Amino acid sequence: MIWRWPIFFSAALAALHAATVSGTVEITNSRELAVRKHKDYTGVVLWLEPVDRPAPAPPAKRVQMLQRDKRFIPHLIAVPVGSTVDLPNLDPIFHNAFSNFSGQVFDLGLYPPGKTRGQTFKQPGIVRVFCNIHPTMSAVIAVLDTPWYVVTPASGKFSIDGVTPGEYQLHIFHERAVPENLQALERRVTVPESGLTLPLISISETGFIPAPHLNKYGGQYPRVESGDTYPGAPK
Repeated sequence: MIWRWPIFFSAALAALHAATVSGTVEITNSRELAVRKHKDYTGVVLWLEPVDRPAPAPPAKRVQMLQRDKRFIPHLIAVPVGSTVDLPNLDPIFHNAFSNFSGQVFDLGLYPPGKTRGQTFKQPGIVRVFCNIHPTMSAVIAVLDTPWYVVTPASGKFSIDGVTPGEYQLHIFHERAVPENLQALERRVTVPESGLTLPLISISETGFIPAPHLNKYGGQYPRVESGDTYPGAPK
C-alpha cells in the first residue's frame, strides 16, 4: 500500500495544477449552407502536444459511429490511440466500411442490417472512412496520441481541460481546409497554471475542392448508387 502513495500523490498534484485552454473557432469562405447561413462551426479538431516531453498515454475508449440513412453518424470523431470504434449497421441494407488512406488501412467487409463490426486504431493519424457500397457515405476519425484534444460544437467555442502547465504545439484539423491553411494556424503556446484563452482562430476554406473517392479496390463506383444491390448479394 505504501508504494502506491507516491504515484497517487503525483497524480493528485498534477490534477491540482491542471489548466484549461479555451478559445473560439470560426470558418470563413465556405460553400456549406450551414456555415454561411447558420454559422455552424462544428467538427474542427484541436489538440495539444508537449514540445519538451512526451505526452502521457491517454486511456483508450470505445465509441460508436452509426451507419444510418446511408450516413456515418457522427460524421467526425476524435479518439485516443488504442481506441476502438464500433460501426453498427442500422440501415435495412448492407454496408462495408473501409479506409485505404494513410491514417490506418482497414476493411470491415460486407455485413447485414442489425450487425456491428469495429476497428481498433493503433497509430495516430487522420482516418477517412467510406462505404464500398455507397459512394456518398464518408466520415473522419482523428486518432490522437495526446489526452488534450477537443472537437468543436456548432458555436465554435472550445475548452481543453486538465492541461499540465508548460509548452505545447497547437494542431488543428478541419476536413474542408487545405493543409497549407491549417499549418499556418498552428502555433506554440505556453499554458500557465491560470489557464490560457487563445485569440480567435479563423479557418478559411479557400482552395478546398471536394474530390470523389475510389472504392476499396481502387476502382470507380457504379454511376447509379446500388442501394442494397451489390455483387454477391443474397437473392
